[in-house]
Amino acid sequence: MSYGDELDSESAELVRPYVITKGRGLPDEEQLSLITLVTAADDDQRRPTRLSPEEQNLLDLCGAGYLSVAEIAGHTRLPLGVVKILLSSLTESGHLVTRPPVARAALADRQILEEVLNGLRAKFG
Repeated sequence: MSYGDELDSESAELVRPYVITKGRGLPDEEQLSLITLVTAADDDQRRPTRLSPEEQNLLDLCGAGYLSVAEIAGHTRLPLGVVKILLSSLTESGHLVTRPPVARAALADRQILEEVLNGLRAKFG
């Protein structure tokens, strides 16, 4: 490892999260939860803007298909809050498309399940 490589790895760790996020705040939990799926938008929907290296990295990562917010944070090794802020910014600018998680199904009625179980026991012993 050369001296220049050491400086590059150290300087990457010295960049503060508020510099990467440009001081923006966290989005609402409803907007981007850990299991929200994210993918790159069509080229037609994108607005021409200059992206930071972190934003470009997220856009490249999401170009392969749907990934959850948690998976994206794991791949980039950035703090989750930073990833959420960058994803929110890219979504607002039209670079990314999000798909909210599927709502939880309602629990089955316990009485119906017991009747089915009793019926199965009566039929099969």
